[in-house]
Amino acid sequence: MKNFNSYKNVQYPTLHISVISIFPEMFQSITNYGVTGKAIKKKIINIHYWNPRDYCFNKHKKVDDKPYGGGYGMIMNMIPLYNAIQQAKIFFKNQAKVLYLSPQGKKLNNNNIIQLTKYSKLILVCGRYKGIDERLIHSEIDEEWSIGDYIVSGGELPAMILIDALSRFIPGVLGTKKSAQEDSFYNGLLDHPQYTRPRNINGMQVPKILLSGNHSDICNWKKQESLRATWIKRPDLLKKIVLTEEQKKMLKTFKKKC
Repeated sequence: MKNFNSYKNVQYPTLHISVISIFPEMFQSITNYGVTGKAIKKKIINIHYWNPRDYCFNKHKKVDDKPYGGGYGMIMNMIPLYNAIQQAKIFFKNQAKVLYLSPQGKKLNNNNIIQLTKYSKLILVCGRYKGIDERLIHSEIDEEWSIGDYIVSGGELPAMILIDALSRFIPGVLGTKKSAQEDSFYNGLLDHPQYTRPRNINGMQVPKILLSGNHSDICNWKKQESLRATWIKRPDLLKKIVLTEEQKKMLKTFKKKC
């Protein structure tokens, strides 16, 4: 097992994130646990919070309001949210990219995540209720991002997913850079099947090739099984990448055997 303490004297670039949320406590699930928690302890990731309730002028710290034109549900009040975003921008000296987590945004994928890692300062705006005022989107938001075509109760969970996904590509977070490079989607394909001890359980065996010690054969097996898994589980992904001649031959063999 990797000893993360061995990296304590290594200096890595820091990703600075400001989160705009009325429920900052929710983020303890990623700041206190897992690889993101370790990254924060090593100061590779730095997260600040700005609560719109702190910028309310009403007695009860109310942050929602009725939408113009009627309809069901409430909208986040524009002024407290605007003030929180402005404070986060000032904190980053207006050098941060402002992202709004929204079901109407562009859908996140692995390539998008990699592109976002080029920014060292990010402001993540977490909406609630039916969303935020459209004028804020036009004036304060640089990009809208979605985690999928479904609705969750607020932007906090999507923001945590984004932070976790980003962290895997930041030097020093994982034990080795290759950990992220061997994940599903990194090269457009799903990961190959994984096995661990015991070798035999209820008659189910680990593939012999993985026990052979022949690194070349194992590498070829992983490539083949990665392609096979993608073809079986997510054939739509194959339409989005350019297959090598070797992969085309493998795919043709799979189809013949079916």
